Amino acid sequence: MLPYTLAILLGAFLLFQVQPIMAKVIMPWFGGSASVWAACMLFFQVFLLLGYIYAHLSIRFLRPRAQALLHGALLAASLLLLRIVPDAAWKPTGSDNPVLKIATLLAAGVGLPYFLLATTGPLMQAWYARSHQAALPYRLFAVSNFGSLLALVSYPILVEPKLATSRQALVWSLAYGVFCLASCFCAWRSLKPAPAAVASLPAAGNEEIGPSVYAEAQTATPDGITAPAAGHGPAGEAEPEPEPAIQEPQAPPWHAYVLWTLLAACSSTLLLAVTNYVCQNIAPVPFLWILPLSLYLITFILAFAHERIYQPGIFLGLLALALSAMTYGLAKFDGATELLHVVPLFTAALFICCLVCHGELARRKPHARYLTGFYLAIALGGALGGIFVGGFAPYIFSGYFEMPLAVFFCAALGLWIYRKAHRGTYAGWAFLTIVLALTLYVQERDVARRARFMGRNFYGALRVTQDGDLKDPFATRTLVNGTITHGVQYLSEQRRRFHTTYYGAGSGVGLAIRNTRRSSQRVGVIGLGTGTIASYGRPGDYYRFYDINSLVVEVARREFTYLMDCEAKVDLALGDARLSLEREPNQDFDVLAVDAFTSDMIPVHLLTIEAFRTYFRHIRPDGVLAVHVSNRHLELEPVVQLAANALGKVTRLVDTSDGDDLVYGATWVLVSANPGVFSAPDYSPYSKPIRIRPGLRLWTDDYSNLWQILQLRP
Repeated sequence: MLPYTLAILLGAFLLFQVQPIMAKVIMPWFGGSASVWAACMLFFQVFLLLGYIYAHLSIRFLRPRAQALLHGALLAASLLLLRIVPDAAWKPTGSDNPVLKIATLLAAGVGLPYFLLATTGPLMQAWYARSHQAALPYRLFAVSNFGSLLALVSYPILVEPKLATSRQALVWSLAYGVFCLASCFCAWRSLKPAPAAVASLPAAGNEEIGPSVYAEAQTATPDGITAPAAGHGPAGEAEPEPEPAIQEPQAPPWHAYVLWTLLAACSSTLLLAVTNYVCQNIAPVPFLWILPLSLYLITFILAFAHERIYQPGIFLGLLALALSAMTYGLAKFDGATELLHVVPLFTAALFICCLVCHGELARRKPHARYLTGFYLAIALGGALGGIFVGGFAPYIFSGYFEMPLAVFFCAALGLWIYRKAHRGTYAGWAFLTIVLALTLYVQERDVARRARFMGRNFYGALRVTQDGDLKDPFATRTLVNGTITHGVQYLSEQRRRFHTTYYGAGSGVGLAIRNTRRSSQRVGVIGLGTGTIASYGRPGDYYRFYDINSLVVEVARREFTYLMDCEAKVDLALGDARLSLEREPNQDFDVLAVDAFTSDMIPVHLLTIEAFRTYFRHIRPDGVLAVHVSNRHLELEPVVQLAANALGKVTRLVDTSDGDDLVYGATWVLVSANPGVFSAPDYSPYSKPIRIRPGLRLWTDDYSNLWQILQLRP
């Protein structure tokens, strides 16, 4: 078993290690939003499904020698085509839906290697079961998930902090070469017949594994749950037969495949929905991708390695508690909720829900002859969940409705699972499902009713609300992204040009604009929002806004008047701001404001030393770079300070509190090449130095580590 175990362990490790590596490489090219991770997960789940299809068809229709030769040829081809770091030519040039481009990019770089890594689990288990009469191949499924978990846990702890992205790619590529050699060895070894009962194996290659490979045979009940073979009594005692006969295993019925697929789809949908929910308001960082995915894998390990851990009677109550907790969180949590409340509640609930789904899969696993079909159903369910959350949800929903739908799906599936096994609790479970459905429906209906506008695309979900009517001098209109306010405007003629929210006259960006004014001032802004900064524009000035999200531009023009009221000339550049600035000639800005938040996260690629070099190419020698670093969960000030130190620039930290007329407290770091810029009296209250945490390294396009600046409390 050792060669198969090592090959499966290494394959699973590489399978899940390449996911955060590739996502981190391409995320800066597509705006740095959490949706990039969802798109990557969609690609990986689809290719995982393709790998399982290949394993199933190969075992079913090819003879052992043909299987080994085909797989060896594909492994050799994958080494020739391997290119884990994509060429810069793949960078997008606009703001169109990038899902297809992300999928094409990943397919060109790691498509074939990932496809072959995906085949490893089911293929190796089938080979092992074919060549070992007393095999227990499902134990190897737990080994596979352990390897995946090891990859995920090691990435934020060991790999990301220690290795630059290019070095990560090199080490992974070398390890993949070792994996190819190990796989070829296992393919050759699988050709050797089992030492005993060889005659019982099929002569043709059109059977999956052959008649029973277990020392103790199993059969499948009509609902797909494995049961002891004939010759064993209900309590497990041997009946008085001289020699127990080995039974021909019964094929699982069609509805068993449906249930396997639904269970896998439920856990996959919950995984991605919870990941989106957590990441959209913090940051799309590997740690926050990896935590839910690790818990998802742990439930697979527990369910398939230790059958006694999952007890349906106990977990029925825990599942009800988990679903109720997530419903409460969806209804009550908002932008002010602490990270220590959000993450534990949703991840613990996810763990319980996934353990129920995967525990039921383990209870219903078929005889080893039908192993690849079983895994194919699981992969299909995982892909369907990924397609729903990453492919359809951003375009069919106006908000993040996949999360409540996933909760209801899990409750309805729980009702189906327990309808016969626990008759005494059937009525209670049905009641809970109805209550959850009604609660979620009322909650989302109220959100939609309070919104003047709701819209969503790849880059996020926007909602516009209005308080008061046009006759009210204090009526306002608000833009919300996720759970974070991104701008508020008074509606009355007298107040609608007020500098509100994070852009008050005393804010960092307000001071920078006021103290760099000349007869014709040039201001650049990365991140449009409602366009509030345009309220500073005067006749003769020039304001240039950069935003990757076309929906933000549409909302700013239609629902707010800052751009329309601006007395300066206003231009809008649609696309990733950094890529746009790299292609443009020198803009000679007096002030360049970096305010590219999506919900409460800032794209990492806008804070690297390479990004700062690009910014200062467009800023006058006596100009100011204003970086908005207000964040509940990330301490971004030291990151900006390290970049300023590396370029020989000076900084001022402007941290202000709430004020009158809808002015919010905000934290801005101002950076300039000219120390004299900050000698103006307006800057005198802001002389507090920025503290840099020990061990924090300069961020580059090749290295960043958000774990070091994560704050558990705001």
